[in-house]
Amino acid sequence: MERYPLIADHGLVGDLQTAALISDRGVVDWFAAPRFDSPGIFSALLDHDRGGYFRLSVDGPDVTVKQLYYPDTALLVTRFMSPDGVGELMDWMPPDRTGRPTDRHAILRVVRCMRGTVRFTLECRPRFDFGRARHETTLDGRTAAFRAPGLTGYLQSNFPMAVDDAGDVRGELVLTEGGRAGASFTVTGRDEPAPPLPDEAGVEAALWDAVDFWQTWVRTTRYRGRWPDMVHRSAITLKLLTYLPTGAPIAAATLGLPEQVGGERNWDYRYTWIRDGSLSVRALLDLGFVDEAAAFTSWLTDRVSERAGSPAAGTQPLQIMYRVDGDPWLPEEVLDHFEGYRGSYPVRVGNAAVDQVQLDIYGEALYALAQGRGMDTMPTYRGWRAIASLLDWLAEAWDSRDEGIWETRGGQQDFTYSRVMSWVAFDRGLRLAEEFGRPAAREVWRSARDSIFEQVMSRGWNEDRGALVQHYGSDVLDASLLLIPRVGLLNPTDPAWLSTLDAIDRDLVKDSLVYRYDPAASPDGLRGAEGTFSLCTFLHVDALARAGRVRQARFSFEKMLTYANHVGLFAEEIGPSGEQLGNFPQAFTHLSLIMAATTLDEAIDRLQQR
Repeated sequence: MERYPLIADHGLVGDLQTAALISDRGVVDWFAAPRFDSPGIFSALLDHDRGGYFRLSVDGPDVTVKQLYYPDTALLVTRFMSPDGVGELMDWMPPDRTGRPTDRHAILRVVRCMRGTVRFTLECRPRFDFGRARHETTLDGRTAAFRAPGLTGYLQSNFPMAVDDAGDVRGELVLTEGGRAGASFTVTGRDEPAPPLPDEAGVEAALWDAVDFWQTWVRTTRYRGRWPDMVHRSAITLKLLTYLPTGAPIAAATLGLPEQVGGERNWDYRYTWIRDGSLSVRALLDLGFVDEAAAFTSWLTDRVSERAGSPAAGTQPLQIMYRVDGDPWLPEEVLDHFEGYRGSYPVRVGNAAVDQVQLDIYGEALYALAQGRGMDTMPTYRGWRAIASLLDWLAEAWDSRDEGIWETRGGQQDFTYSRVMSWVAFDRGLRLAEEFGRPAAREVWRSARDSIFEQVMSRGWNEDRGALVQHYGSDVLDASLLLIPRVGLLNPTDPAWLSTLDAIDRDLVKDSLVYRYDPAASPDGLRGAEGTFSLCTFLHVDALARAGRVRQARFSFEKMLTYANHVGLFAEEIGPSGEQLGNFPQAFTHLSLIMAATTLDEAIDRLQQR
């Protein structure tokens, strides 16, 4: 077993409340339960020796593997091919349909021998609470129970199983052509009983039920463009990363996967960022997934309303991120006992950036809430009062320094992107007030909007660079500004914007891949370097297409698609050797892929209609 497979060598399965990563060797090396943001049970990606894993694999030096998704589903197929035979493993988690939080979550695993003879090996080594909680193991026939404080894990299998001295379970089974077997790992509350042992018919029914769920959902999309496979995969990934009981999407399934192997840029992304979730609304609506978009805007309205009218002294109306249930408490700690992925230490749980000031989030929040017509909704009385209160607060606060979109730990600046999105907040707020006839301090908001526009175009503009720059007084470029034409601050063909786009092309784009900024030119308080940012590459495609540079946009987009992993997933970054880096898979990357694809499709269609 490889100690640390490549980040890209994984597929994702989930049940809409939590998720697991499974390597192309059949190893579950990341799984947290009962929620996305719960402590890890299988965390071998962060420490092979202490993290725990669940392996169902075929061993041998001559074994080759191929992993894929069953079409338009979240069911993962791993095929093992050897001189002796061909075996197949199918992994999935039964999708939640109730929308009610539960402690019970199951990973189902079915193996089959397609040809010849195949020896499968099973190893189950759970390590509850990131390996900090001890557990007791008992084996009763086909069920092994791992009991830890607060949780119990049940391994059920028709493999012959034995418990070793460490309390782990191992088994082997030889299958001949046509033979099949299975294993499941179910996590429950501490005192809940084991699930009933499924028979072959029950497993088959569960499998096809999951297939039908995903394929039926995908068929509701209205996307009819040129890249359906990648767009559908991105949509499925976004849904897998969304907590169904509240509609809140997380930024990524994992924590601690590095932006530079061996470096310190390792964060916990299992929370809901206002920014990421808000930008996902437009992407979901473009695909026709109205229910998912509406669920998040409802969650967002609740967050806006919580502190409306009377935020405590020194607090803002919104935090930049929350837990999936809206809990604002995300204290950061370091798992000192974990070595980190390939020595990438520290491994952080929680996220201290929650306390940062990032004024851009108000623009993204209003950008999402202004999509109400696409969801056939209008603001409620309580919701509108909260929105108006937020904008009244922002009218006093927008001209302040903050930490910016990238959550740098190098000090506050007058970030241009934060001002741009503050402009968006007032612009969309004014539109909402007019559209729905709501009471508002229109003159105050209009004055703030216009003042921001003038300030951005004067203080955010660097004459020497011929471009809008990262923050006032600097000459550093920033790829976050690629959103300017999408949000409407400038026309996509405005000379000032085209000059900025040219400058970004020269400084931040390398072989069609885009860096978010240059840390050497604008220190961010962290050691080490990083790769190109996949989100920014897709935003660049979007901006190029809007600017009429359609051929360049299509080339960049289709080239970027080749950096997806073997099942169509993207992490946060692409490293210098083309490797995927950072937490995986990342929702922001996949939603920006959808945004770029729909914009590019429309641009190509317009060209072909001339």
